[in-house]
Amino acid sequence: MNISTDIEANILHFDALLCTNRNFDIKKREMVFAEKKAVLYMIDGFLRSDVLERILAEFTMLKNGDADFEDEFFEHHIPFAGVDKMCDDKEIITAILSGRTALMVDGFINAYIFELRNYPQRDNAEPDRDKVLRGSRDGFTETMLFNAALIRRRIRDCDLCIEYKNIGTVSKTDIALCYLGSKVDKTMLSDVRNKIENSKIEALTMCQEDMANVINGKQRWNPFPKYKFSERPDVAAAQIMQGDLIVLVDNTPTAMIMPATIFDIAEDANDYYFPPLTGAYLRITRILTMIVTLFVTPVWLLALEYPEKVPEIFKFVLVTENQNIPIILQLLILEFVIDGLKLSSLNTPGMLSSTFSIISGIIVSDFAVKSGWFASETMLYMAFVAMANYSQPGYELGYAIKFMRMVMLIGTSLFGIWGFLFGVILTVYLLLSTKIHGKKGYFSPIIPFSAKGVIRLLFRLK
Repeated sequence: MNISTDIEANILHFDALLCTNRNFDIKKREMVFAEKKAVLYMIDGFLRSDVLERILAEFTMLKNGDADFEDEFFEHHIPFAGVDKMCDDKEIITAILSGRTALMVDGFINAYIFELRNYPQRDNAEPDRDKVLRGSRDGFTETMLFNAALIRRRIRDCDLCIEYKNIGTVSKTDIALCYLGSKVDKTMLSDVRNKIENSKIEALTMCQEDMANVINGKQRWNPFPKYKFSERPDVAAAQIMQGDLIVLVDNTPTAMIMPATIFDIAEDANDYYFPPLTGAYLRITRILTMIVTLFVTPVWLLALEYPEKVPEIFKFVLVTENQNIPIILQLLILEFVIDGLKLSSLNTPGMLSSTFSIISGIIVSDFAVKSGWFASETMLYMAFVAMANYSQPGYELGYAIKFMRMVMLIGTSLFGIWGFLFGVILTVYLLLSTKIHGKKGYFSPIIPFSAKGVIRLLFRLK
């Protein structure tokens, strides 16, 4: 519904919608300038009061007749660049609740929306998870507008589009689609845009996870991630240059990158901040570590199931002593214990976390072996798995590998070689059946095979 030209009617209407008598942070300021009554609506915590004071100082200098004509008033007496005109009351309410300042003047058919937001935010320090040995040290914050500016700073081209959207019938969360118009997959962009615009979700409570459900629907049983997440603006800018689509969601410092193959998700910024040979070594090492992490404990358990099949050169991997707890239970218990220690470290004060890690790593593991709970070989392999998981830049991929490894362990323990093969086949099936947006497959460039793509995957080309 359009607003009225009667200022008193507008004040009654917006006071009722905004519940100004109950919301202490929603401020209303009535005033008179140039013999016309006006009203301002704003959110106290978001307001840049110094800029507003300069705008109001200009209004106090207006003479009778200066505000008789709306177009003339807008062109000659508003000394601010970031201002829009709106007439729909729902759009005005959304703008006010987003932190913008609304001015309504008696006799005017439009409200003036000033961009005076000053969101509280932390410093854009380097993300703890996405650290690099060399390169930029800034990172995204929880403010979408600021994150978009970090990308714009790196890509100064008219082809860069940062498209604003609003989602959530209750939260009305700000999001931005960032892409290069000449490189992005137009079909993927249109599909994502339509899903966002037609979404009926109330709020993005879990930020990017809810955003992923909006775009791709809920996927409960396939653990492999369909999107790459990054808190680094240099990574987001590089992906945009390659033709990818970036989704920025307000209230989260994480950017969603699509389309993303499993090799894109396993990629790290360090691969590009070093010479090509060093970058290729780091990339190959990470891929091999991912494969070894998946198979090391299942293959070891398989060797224990068939000791007569183990070549003489590898006999040292066998456990010759009788164990109080079966090896499979040792492995599964340690899988859960490692995650338990991770969760406890999240809630440990920073000054104590390193101390507690040393205590749990030395005392607990040493006691577990000496008391006969665990074999030393089990502790060795699980220690490698725990450390190797951190070679992956994304938590989602690390846990997907963990779940597949546990399936292989259980299958090998119950059915021997056939259970192991079932776990391998299930892993390959889930990888191949994972659907991502765009024209690429999840296992590209291996399937479909592209020799040039494989070379580019392993070695950084010009």
